[in-house]
Amino acid sequence: MFTSVDDVSARLAETGYLASPAVATTVFLAARLGKPLLVEGPAGVGKTELAKAVAQVAAARLVRLQCYEGVDESRALYEWNHAKQLLRISAGRDESWDETRTDIFSEEFLLPRPLLTAIRGDEPTVLLIDETDKADVEMEGLLLEVLSDFQITVPELGTVTATRRPFVVLTSNAGRELSEALRRRCLFLHIGFPEPELERRIVRLKVPGLSEALTESLVRVVGALRAMDLRKAPSVAETVDWARTLLALGADTLDEQVVGDSLGVILKHRDDIQKAAAKLDLDTL
Repeated sequence: MFTSVDDVSARLAETGYLASPAVATTVFLAARLGKPLLVEGPAGVGKTELAKAVAQVAAARLVRLQCYEGVDESRALYEWNHAKQLLRISAGRDESWDETRTDIFSEEFLLPRPLLTAIRGDEPTVLLIDETDKADVEMEGLLLEVLSDFQITVPELGTVTATRRPFVVLTSNAGRELSEALRRRCLFLHIGFPEPELERRIVRLKVPGLSEALTESLVRVVGALRAMDLRKAPSVAETVDWARTLLALGADTLDEQVVGDSLGVILKHRDDIQKAAAKLDLDTL
């Protein structure tokens, strides 16, 4: 998939994803070693976008499992088309049960979900298991067979093993601690808030119409906000949204009036906005 760490950086940049050296190195190793990649960090720092960018540069199909509380085997692995099975049973009333059972538990009645879809694919595939920490602990047990052996067992059909391993990316916002068994099967990458220089490059790439001076001021203010004890610190995605907002407003400078009017773009809680309005001193930035 990639020839070197520099190749990862260059090709991801072509999609608009600017990767730090740590990100590029870990992606290269995950691809070279054939290991799943567990990416952890705050919301909005580019974890999901990394999987999308890898799929784009590899010309691979992106298969996504969005995790949430209560997601189970039927949503993650597969389920049987019960309505179609009942119709088949009704149509074969003169058959023995053994004959009917063999038929209704066949490929024709199987509904593959994201994990099985990715494992059975014979084309380049990126499997994104998004927000893994939001799923129940029991869900991790379903993932272990996929992450260690790239296979899924369907009791009625047997074991399905990947003929072409997908590139697997798991993301987590660290809402809960993931099991050691899951972590052991993955390479680990933590993506935090970027260094100011990288964030300026991201803003310049995503919002090219914003002036250099305003970009500089924007990144400094966002850094100051992240240093405050907020319920939700602004993410990179929100930095880009704020840059687009300033461009749309036609702002030339980041003064108190502009900041006060647009804080709701980057801060999502009323008490955070109040705290920022009280503590943010633009004259010192």
